[in-house]
Amino acid sequence: MILNLMPYRASYPILKLVYSAAANAAHYRDFDKASLFITKAEVSRSTIMKKFRPRARGRSYSIKKTMCHITIVLNIVKKSK
Repeated sequence: MILNLMPYRASYPILKLVYSAAANAAHYRDFDKASLFITKAEVSRSTIMKKFRPRARGRSYSIKKTMCHITIVLNIVKKSK
């Protein structure tokens, strides 16, 4: 897959997610993994985790770490005769 070659930090977790979606489709719906393709990939914003980092003189600095939800939709390639 092309995700193996991309230099981005998030490409490996997305690759694992695609493999997991294909494995779920093969296990629960009895689909062939080779005939699946991605029709929709969506990333939506989730909760924000808030932390505080201690600073000098008793002050604090807030850290906001955003999370996200990733949705992958797979379909089957219909073979034409």
